[in-house]
Amino acid sequence: MRLAIVSSGLALLLLAGPGAAQTPEAVAAAALRAAPVWDGHNDVPEQMRERRKDVLGDFDFRDTTGTGDAAKGVAPMMTDLKRLKAGKVGAQFWSVYVSANLPEPQAVQATLEQIDVMKRIIARYPADMQFCTDSACVQNAWKNHRIASLLGMEGGHSIGGSLAVLRQMHALGARYMTLTHFKNLAWAESATDVPMPQGLTPFGKDVVREMQRIGVLVDLAHVSERTMMDALAVAGAPVIVSHSNARAINHHPRNVPDAALDAIKVNGGIVMVNFFPAYVVEDTRQWSARRAGEEARLKALNIGFPDAAKAALDEWVKANPAPTGSIADVAGQIDYIARRIGADHVGLGGDMDGIDTGVKGMEDVSKYPALFTELAREGWSQADLEKLASGNMMRVLKAAEAYAAAHRNDAPIESPTTF
Repeated sequence: MRLAIVSSGLALLLLAGPGAAQTPEAVAAAALRAAPVWDGHNDVPEQMRERRKDVLGDFDFRDTTGTGDAAKGVAPMMTDLKRLKAGKVGAQFWSVYVSANLPEPQAVQATLEQIDVMKRIIARYPADMQFCTDSACVQNAWKNHRIASLLGMEGGHSIGGSLAVLRQMHALGARYMTLTHFKNLAWAESATDVPMPQGLTPFGKDVVREMQRIGVLVDLAHVSERTMMDALAVAGAPVIVSHSNARAINHHPRNVPDAALDAIKVNGGIVMVNFFPAYVVEDTRQWSARRAGEEARLKALNIGFPDAAKAALDEWVKANPAPTGSIADVAGQIDYIARRIGADHVGLGGDMDGIDTGVKGMEDVSKYPALFTELAREGWSQADLEKLASGNMMRVLKAAEAYAAAHRNDAPIESPTTF
């Protein structure tokens, strides 16, 4: 952030003369030594389900660079312990995502399975990972040089429309829930489905209230602007947006509009920036629309000949490659949010292993230091980089914990069963 306040120590070095000034690399390294990265969203559990049906067997999380299969078009995973350490990642929200296309009772079961598989991975590497459910545990993990590992549910379908299930997911360790995924729920409007009469229904507002009463962070990634504003209107504790960007830069409906950014600042929350090109770079989003249009045209021209349509589309993509953006584009997203609502309200939510590619320079979890160097080069101070890394997320979690503690004696919100 170009207007960031330079720390007094750095100011003294600058006064000492050009030769004494810290390099961007040194500023970034110092920030990451003081405050390891706390990433808001990683989909390793989804990879376990898709690649291995949650059977770990001989799976080795220390190094997953050999997990690809070029013949089948399967890329290697983006995450492993070796690369997490190289990336200076000290805390991670692991997403226990399951498909929003599942019937809700099945989604509840699948979410339980995803919680289980991630807990089993964490337990396999006790010297490297520590299962955490609160801020004190995160700090203890850092003290012991372990990656604090927290769980987040991606989509309200994971609770099957039941506050009782929500409370039981909390008891199992889930510490955030994204209100929707790509599809609407009966009680919440997604950013990428048909419009509903409202963002949150009265029951949806009760979901937000009950989440905050028990200490589950409200996550506004994937939801519509109306859902964002409805949730913020009833929220008593800070919210998160675990893996989204600024809509002013990339107009994808998944991203956060300025009005919601401003409301998140008032709420005390945090927007954690995503690395997926289609959400980072507007040109990539426009390319995706052109590709969809070309695909529809070719299918119409080749009715009854799907192989010909596919071959023609492959040729079009080869001649018109997707723009991937770069690490500078991610830095631009972060900088915009920080200039709009302050460096206290931005974080990182890379969506690694939930996306097929990151922007150039952010291809896996080892790349965070390069991003911090880019931001330092643009004028970010060490103090603001420390907030971005994990200081802001720690503040939000502690505030949510304090709110839950203050409401510990409140009666649970009740709702009738539906079958």
